[in-house]
Amino acid sequence: MAAEKEPPSGSINGNIGKEVKKQMNKIYGGLLPSLDDIPWNQPEPPVALLELIESGRISPCKAIDLGCGTGNYTIYLSEKGFDMTGVDISPKAIEIAKENSRKKKVLCNFIVADLLGDLGQIGETFDFAYEWELLHHIFPIQRKRYVENISRLLNIKAKYLSVCFSEKDCQFGGMGKYRKTRLGTYLYFSSEGEIRKLFSSYFKILDLKTIEISGKFSPHFVIYTFMEKIF
Repeated sequence: MAAEKEPPSGSINGNIGKEVKKQMNKIYGGLLPSLDDIPWNQPEPPVALLELIESGRISPCKAIDLGCGTGNYTIYLSEKGFDMTGVDISPKAIEIAKENSRKKKVLCNFIVADLLGDLGQIGETFDFAYEWELLHHIFPIQRKRYVENISRLLNIKAKYLSVCFSEKDCQFGGMGKYRKTRLGTYLYFSSEGEIRKLFSSYFKILDLKTIEISGKFSPHFVIYTFMEKIF
């Protein structure tokens, strides 16, 4: 599919907002033949996240999964001793996540929330946060607000992992900063410099690099950023 220079005028597809809530509900509610066809819905946690835990850089603590989808990673970490909260903009995704946790008899807290909103419904702070391929759904004009919101959810010295598509990746045409997916969403592909500038006002960057990770349908390049809240 050809890359797009920018989304259509007035479109907020790919951003956190009312339209993407409707779109995500549609995806989780049966737009695709099954949940297995959703590219980001993978049952096992990604290696890069597991390495943080297995290396001891992150120990079981009060943690939040930003854009948790159907709760696969939230549930896994809860099983590993983390006190987990999963947040997603899609009520349908959260409904599925709650059902998944009930089936596995795992205690998790799942909340419907717009991460660009006031987040009053969350009402607590955390020692670890992660977003796995969420940030590329948020356009640059909204990213400062997003980072401010995440910072407010975290305690001092809390750790934060962000993973988003790199501009070096060849997905969806392999050109341009904005690209349209087969699901009709628009994504923004970032540079390392953009990501460093975005986070450095609120976080100490511990590790920032471009890595190749396995995807459900093909490997792709992402920017991996591991941080610590500084104030």
